[in-house]
Amino acid sequence: MNILVGVAGGTGSGKTTIAQEICRSLGSDTAVLVEQDSYYLDLGPHPVGERAGFNFDHPSAFDWKLLKEQVGDLKSGRPIHRPVYDYRTHTRTPHGILLEPRQVVILEGILILGDPDLRRLMDLKIFIDAAADIRLLRRLQRDIRERGRSLESVADQYLSTVRPMHEQYVQPCAKHADIIIPEGGCSPKAVAAVVGGIRALLEWRN
Repeated sequence: MNILVGVAGGTGSGKTTIAQEICRSLGSDTAVLVEQDSYYLDLGPHPVGERAGFNFDHPSAFDWKLLKEQVGDLKSGRPIHRPVYDYRTHTRTPHGILLEPRQVVILEGILILGDPDLRRLMDLKIFIDAAADIRLLRRLQRDIRERGRSLESVADQYLSTVRPMHEQYVQPCAKHADIIIPEGGCSPKAVAAVVGGIRALLEWRN
């Protein structure tokens, strides 16, 4: 049975960066990264003009059944075809990406610590805690540069859904974490400490 590490936190908290650094430090032969954002529900059946108005920070926005099934497969040593989500059209592309199982599976996402089934699978739970203004600035930069969004649309979404969903669903997940990394915690020392802990778990398992 492989090790599952959950890395959670609010949008723009730096969770993706630290998850990527953990994977890089462990090496691609040892670790594989799975992002919760890949499991957004396909909004293809909905009119194009309505898709951007969905609440993407609510638990109901995700395909939990598929996420838990595929994370379970990787933890058990079985390969998966991870879905690919198109953020511009809010649809799932026809072809997935093959992910081979590794000794360490890193799962990152805003709400992964809120699901009891996923928590039971996790050997280590990490929460990245960053201030609201930092998270907002990072989200603005990401959505404008990478997802073709306008400043106004990102700001409106933040005020209407992102902030209230963070307060209601994301921040409370911190109570389930084994480790809480504060704002600016994605430093070489923090990554080294987490990687050291994961390697200790691997040695204990072996």
